[in-house]
Amino acid sequence: MQDPEPQTAAGKVHVAFSMSLDGFVAGPGHSMGFLEHTTVRDGLVEEYIGATGAILAGRDGFDSAIDDNRPYGGAWKGPIFVLTHHPEDARAAEDVTFLSCPVEEAVRIGLDAARGKNLQVFSPTIGRQLLHRGLIDEIDIHIAPVLLGDGIRLYDAPGGDPVHLERDGDNPSLSADLRYRPVLRPPVT
Repeated sequence: MQDPEPQTAAGKVHVAFSMSLDGFVAGPGHSMGFLEHTTVRDGLVEEYIGATGAILAGRDGFDSAIDDNRPYGGAWKGPIFVLTHHPEDARAAEDVTFLSCPVEEAVRIGLDAARGKNLQVFSPTIGRQLLHRGLIDEIDIHIAPVLLGDGIRLYDAPGGDPVHLERDGDNPSLSADLRYRPVLRPPVT
């Protein structure tokens, strides 16, 4: 399996998540502890930092995961837009603007603020809404070698129609083949 081309700043609406093998991008309560034992290829985080001009986040994720922590371990600086139904009770944070508007308007605002760089979407719920409206340009998924069993799914649309995706490269319908082995742990007594 080949790595995709490096991420570039091109004014795209971009979704990128590390995801457990069973489809969760966060554990219960938006916990991200599952990533502590996961690595990514060299330079990936720097690509995202350089390509991202603004971030669009959801309120639940902001309140529980982002909060005062800056994205990418504090290395990324720039405007964050948090889409919420209740901006009046949001706690102010530096470079964070709370929006209560249609998701399409939030994308327009975010892209304007990104100034030619990418708008990074930090919410699977917002990502799903944008996907259904044809507003996502790219999705990067980094499979973490872990099974969570519970948490926040990348794409949760019960009763919805399948969304087919195309891969970068010469064979856009080629599946990604992964092979992992369980790490054996002593039995719980």
